[in-house]
Amino acid sequence: MIHALLRDRNGASAAEFALLLPLLMILTLGTIDAGRYMWEVNEAKKATQYGARWAIVTDPVEGALITENFVDKSVGGVTLTQGDNIPAAALGTITCTNVSCTCTGACLASASAYNGAAFNALVQRMQLMDPRITPAQVRVSYSGSGLGFAGDPNGPDISPIVTVSLSGKTFTPVTTFLLATVTMPDFRTSLTAEDLSGSDSN
Repeated sequence: MIHALLRDRNGASAAEFALLLPLLMILTLGTIDAGRYMWEVNEAKKATQYGARWAIVTDPVEGALITENFVDKSVGGVTLTQGDNIPAAALGTITCTNVSCTCTGACLASASAYNGAAFNALVQRMQLMDPRITPAQVRVSYSGSGLGFAGDPNGPDISPIVTVSLSGKTFTPVTTFLLATVTMPDFRTSLTAEDLSGSDSN
């Protein structure tokens, strides 16, 4: 009887299936996770592109960029006069969050004029691409580009490079049974400012 039992092959398929099932599940869920991850990366990239496009044609988060007059400002030992091209070194980096703006390097002479409504409008635009984005994850920075003319009568003197960044996004793989998260890389898009005026974009 024991000899017959040892030779019995009934149920071998079930045992083999039980051994292979976890690997098959990991492969299937891993494929789903890879697709979901690429989808969320694409959403985040598109969100920063939407945000940057919005930021360059609407009111800046740092309102002082609109009113700053670069006439008589000294840059690299040269004093700018009416109509002079504004060098990139004339502006450091202004970084704006959902709370305030800070400056490093060459800063504006005007006092900061943080525009919370402009920041919120930008975030709402980004949320059209990825509704999970929160204001705390978004940064908008303005830096010198070498474009603009001192004393420009038709708009802001300077046309800075505008960078919209998204950080702190996480991804939850199904293969971890939703018990672990993966921190995604930061995303950013930069464009040169256009009119920096208004509250709408195409």
